Amino acid sequence: MNRQFTFLFLPLLCLVAVHAFAARPNVILVMTDDQGYGDLSCHGNPILKTPHLDALHHESIRFTDFHVSPFCTPTRAALMTGNHPGYTGAYRTSSGRTMMHRDEKTLANLFGESGYVTGMVGKWHLGDNAPHRPQDRGFQHVVWHRCGGIGQASDHWGNDYFDDIYERNGKFEKFEGYCTDVWFREGIRFVEENNDKPFFLYLALNAPHGPYRVPQQWAKPYVGNKAVANANFYGMIANIDHNMGMLRRRLSELGLAENTILVFMTDNGTAAGAKFRGLDSRPQVGYNAGMRGKKSSVYEGGHRVPFFIHWPSGGLSGGKDIETLAAHIDVLPTLADLCDIPVSNDYKPDGVSLKPLLVGSDQAWGRDHHVVQYHGGAGATSLPSKPFEYTVVLSERWRLVESNGLGLYDIQTDPAQKNNIADEHPDVVAELRAHYEPFWKQVSLRLTPVRIDVGNPAENPTVLCSQDWLMPAGNPPWNFGTINRLPKVTGPWMLEVKKAGRYRITLRQFPKQADKPVIAVRARIEIAGKIEESPVAQGSKGVVFEITLPAGPAELVTWLYDENGKAGGAYFTEVEAL
Repeated sequence: MNRQFTFLFLPLLCLVAVHAFAARPNVILVMTDDQGYGDLSCHGNPILKTPHLDALHHESIRFTDFHVSPFCTPTRAALMTGNHPGYTGAYRTSSGRTMMHRDEKTLANLFGESGYVTGMVGKWHLGDNAPHRPQDRGFQHVVWHRCGGIGQASDHWGNDYFDDIYERNGKFEKFEGYCTDVWFREGIRFVEENNDKPFFLYLALNAPHGPYRVPQQWAKPYVGNKAVANANFYGMIANIDHNMGMLRRRLSELGLAENTILVFMTDNGTAAGAKFRGLDSRPQVGYNAGMRGKKSSVYEGGHRVPFFIHWPSGGLSGGKDIETLAAHIDVLPTLADLCDIPVSNDYKPDGVSLKPLLVGSDQAWGRDHHVVQYHGGAGATSLPSKPFEYTVVLSERWRLVESNGLGLYDIQTDPAQKNNIADEHPDVVAELRAHYEPFWKQVSLRLTPVRIDVGNPAENPTVLCSQDWLMPAGNPPWNFGTINRLPKVTGPWMLEVKKAGRYRITLRQFPKQADKPVIAVRARIEIAGKIEESPVAQGSKGVVFEITLPAGPAELVTWLYDENGKAGGAYFTEVEAL
């Protein structure tokens, strides 16, 4: 009898387990690049038309006081880890400060360890080399472009938004069409191929980041309108909106819309939705939802962004605003909480779960402030980062801003941040400054270099780009507008030699695919205490050194000298373990 009962009962248990597994929600996280809070018609923009995003807004739970970092990489690091960007090590967009410390774990690790299929499509901007690529950070399926924007230095040579070459799971592949269309097409492909199992898709668009290129059918409605700061920028958003409609329609066709957590957000304030006088002004032309500041500002317009979350099966639908202060560091703990995934001590996020707010819990809310710091300031001119410099401490009511002077603003009565009332409220200034101290104590210890592997079997050879030179201040050459001028500057790559042995180091001024000669007469390298020099043959496409390296940390510096004895670095350098 017992044996018969067991045979009957076990299949039932298996069916229950399969049903429970199948019922786990899917997650799609869509993030656009450089689209501000005001770059949506549902947020009051009187010109831009975004009907599909408006529909998602209407059906979603919306956080109306949601904050990210003032620019690209830091937001992505915080989103992936739940930690403050400075703590992760990825707090600038170049200069060797775009990569996360090796002990940081990501949303992809979290979901993958819990049995989800994980995919990443689009812009990564958290490292182009092992062990920092998306496939090294927990994503099982990836289609992505390198660097911080399509066509920038470390991206594949010749990319220009149309019919480009991107990387799929470690191999370069040519894709037909406009970049945003490609990303959504690949995102939908990932969903279709994994619709029978729980999945996490991070769909990170490069648009509407510059250069502002888009098929003209999308920009045409905005061309010639004097109230539009940049017609192509609006056109790029209109194209995103169209693709969001296609994504949602396909989810419905596949029967996945009800049990998919769909998040829409952006990575910082607007870049070109309005014209500003500097970074911190109110808009001179265009719409910014009544806010002061743009991308790269610590004023409200630089970091307050849309955040919509929609999950019908979980009761997150119907349209509702939540005005409570929230941030990018909260996304990891929130998604984990909604999906019933335990967050182990390996993560220790700085953020908190927003689930109590989403479900209307009576549980006491645990946050009374948030800190955003733009480490190094605009142009990285203020490195190393200093305490309280280019910082805003936020509470539900107040914004304490340090950006070329101290300012305190009552955001509830003065959302445009016109009236600095710091002198009238010294007690509030002191309280908010006190909130900053533990933040700085935690973060400052981790504002340290993160190294790139060489001799790693996951990527050999390693192709290094000057965007990752660790400069003491300012930005290294990160785009071809600069590199084409062969600037006389160099800097170190911070490396981790994974195995001792013989290495081939090839110096170039342009990527190998460009097939251009090196314009120099003499080359020099310094690495691991060794210095090597070589003449450069006329017409040479690359200057090759072979050298024995010990395992461990190393710095590589390169020089290419012209006939006048002036040197710039090798902006592209391959390091191959032999």
